[in-house]
Amino acid sequence: MHDELRKRGTRRYARPLSDLAGTCLSETFARQGFASAEIVTRWAEIAGPEIAEHSEPLRIQWPRGEAGMGSAATLVLRVEGPAAIEIQHLSGVILERVNRFFGWPAVGRLALRQAPLARRAGKAVPPTPDSAATAAVAARLPETMDGDLRQALARLGAAIKRT
Repeated sequence: MHDELRKRGTRRYARPLSDLAGTCLSETFARQGFASAEIVTRWAEIAGPEIAEHSEPLRIQWPRGEAGMGSAATLVLRVEGPAAIEIQHLSGVILERVNRFFGWPAVGRLALRQAPLARRAGKAVPPTPDSAATAAVAARLPETMDGDLRQALARLGAAIKRT
């Protein structure tokens, strides 16, 4: 096999995963009404970080039939419950930003679905520093400090040494 490749003068390189995943995901996004995956993958950039922190696009519902030709679509957003009112009040801003991204007035209305965000991962809680390491750092701190401040600085020093 290697001899054949050398004879032809071609090299084979590994293809980026994004090339392979893009073709697989494009069908899924198309079923949800998205012409491309960019509105989902670049949502924070399109809507802004404050809006994207509490919302994510679910699908775009395009009008059906002859009556719908030239009509604007509906963007369905999944929104965290407490932020739904705020997102509703910002709907004009969101529509403007989405249509600016598309380059034409593609979306005319928002529909909100209250649910926990799917992409939200729990925030990792850093492990507490080892008590022996904390004690070792505390032993090197001056005795004249306040006790609580001294312990806080010792924990900080142990955490820094751990990383």
